[in-house]
Amino acid sequence: MNRMVDNNKSVANRLIEMVGIRKSFPGVQAISIADFDLNKGEIHALVGENGAGKSTLIKILTGVQSADEGEIKFEGRAVNFRTPLEAQLSGIATIYQELTLVPALSVAANIFLGQEKCRRGMLDHRNEHNKSIELLKRLGAAINPDRLVSELSVAHQQIVEIARALARDAKVLVMDEPTAALSPQEVSHLFVVLNELTSQGIGVIFISHRLDEVLSISDRITVMRDGKTIDTRPVVRFSRTELIEQMVGRSIEQEFPKVVCEISEKCFEVRKLSNDSIKEISFVAHRGEVLGIAGLMGAGRTEVARMIFGADRKNGGILFLDGNRLEISNPHDAIENGLCLLTEDRKAQGLVLGASVKDNFSLTNLSKWSSLGWIDKKCEQERFAYRSASMNIQLAHQNQKAEELSGGNQQKLLLARWLETNSEIIIFDEPTRGIDVGAKYDIYLLIGKLAAEGKVVIVISSELPELLGICDRILVMRRGKLSGEINDMANATPEQIMALAV
Repeated sequence: MNRMVDNNKSVANRLIEMVGIRKSFPGVQAISIADFDLNKGEIHALVGENGAGKSTLIKILTGVQSADEGEIKFEGRAVNFRTPLEAQLSGIATIYQELTLVPALSVAANIFLGQEKCRRGMLDHRNEHNKSIELLKRLGAAINPDRLVSELSVAHQQIVEIARALARDAKVLVMDEPTAALSPQEVSHLFVVLNELTSQGIGVIFISHRLDEVLSISDRITVMRDGKTIDTRPVVRFSRTELIEQMVGRSIEQEFPKVVCEISEKCFEVRKLSNDSIKEISFVAHRGEVLGIAGLMGAGRTEVARMIFGADRKNGGILFLDGNRLEISNPHDAIENGLCLLTEDRKAQGLVLGASVKDNFSLTNLSKWSSLGWIDKKCEQERFAYRSASMNIQLAHQNQKAEELSGGNQQKLLLARWLETNSEIIIFDEPTRGIDVGAKYDIYLLIGKLAAEGKVVIVISSELPELLGICDRILVMRRGKLSGEINDMANATPEQIMALAV
């Protein structure tokens, strides 16, 4: 789906130009030197590892923060937005991964929130309704303006966000990880919408860790690393391997490192697991095996993991570990029986973001270090130091808040916590969502290491190249059922998985 756009645009077509941007915080040089520009009708991707400076650069552009040095021009004139509202009123709209809609309001009310029009002292709902229809039609979306936003899918909510930006006459759309929660079909529709917007002269800044999408939808790519702009060039002049190496600053021989393990005896068995939406799922997993579970959003992948872990009620089903039947009715039972689950939403369901990294590590392990109500602080400290070092968790100090870590380090922290429980069955649900390519590589190595230690590793992912790259076998789900199994990994393709998934 590579776009064919003239990248040699004149200055007259330049929407944004950022030159010599620098920004520091106490003890941290967030951006040492960065340049970025955007043309009309262009999708310009901004990529880099977590901590590379992307978010800071965008915050400076959109008035959330101010630069220490540098110049910003918007449509040829020097600007210095002091607030996000100033940037919005000038025509720069930001659509974040965590959408900012009001669920209890209608689609039309959300689109015109903050710019409502009155007629005879009353809100002009008819006008909002009609204009909403026009905006949504412009985006190719058949969404009823009177529906509550809470009733919409994530993909449709994102379209409403874009419609709200268009209602404010946005000339620039900044999209931060826009596809993280979308299915492949929804991603394709979003790209159609973006192409339509650029044909109307709107410029798009596209920020994503999904390199396949970056290479597919972008006209140009700017790479940032360690607070610096490393390179900017047309997408056709980037190979995937070169893009990764520029982002991480080192050569990576394999994007998906696979540790060769001896797959031994059957260890874990699920028989006829079911609830109202899951229909008698049965499978086995072996020690030393990385077992993947694929399927479209809503197929039931996460529901299966949560039932296994005791987080959701099941109507039926039996679990066995090493031939012994497991009685699991809650997560505590699962932990006691050697199971752990790294949830797909680590921020909401895995971590206590306001607590320290050490306290997050200790949450499920305090009983090991406690006696008569007292915690052995020395033992706790030693175990945390050991696990954080072995997992290569990058942190300033043990009392640093978990919310201050990058996505990759948050995931490593969760994994360190579970490894301390000596879990035998480790279930990863979307292990690399929102994680940069360098941290993904580290997570893949850790998954391989766990399998090599004889653990059972189950990986649920919507990233098909990820599953194909690190798994020994893949189960595919469709509408709450297992629709197939892929064993010949040497010849497996994304098309095979999708054929079973749809």
